Amino acid sequence: MRPRPDPPERYRAPDLFDECRLVRAHGELDPTTMAPLAHALEEALTGYGRVFVIVDLRDVTLTDGSILQPLCAAWDDCRARQGWVRVVHSSTAIDLVLLGGGVLGHFPAHASPQDAWRGRTTAGCP
Repeated sequence: MRPRPDPPERYRAPDLFDECRLVRAHGELDPTTMAPLAHALEEALTGYGRVFVIVDLRDVTLTDGSILQPLCAAWDDCRARQGWVRVVHSSTAIDLVLLGGGVLGHFPAHASPQDAWRGRTTAGCP
């Protein structure tokens, strides 16, 4: 069986593995491009019970504070259900946006989805 190519759209529906949902984004994230990512996060939160969400931002080239509201809404939902949201990235710019929004402590950087699943942050992160 041939592997399926990635869909051409900017954001894909969450991938599911074990109890975790993985949402990936790429390109620029700003007020004009956030809606698909916000929708993908909402879709990842569907269902009942504990939810774990990994947001993979490794392919994001630019972002601003518009990323804070959807991430924080997902954080609140997951925490209320004894789950979590973890962010994968290696960008100082994303760290600065999270720091400026006062949520870097909620979203320390993880190097890969596997590291996020295990709770292993990148070097230098709390």
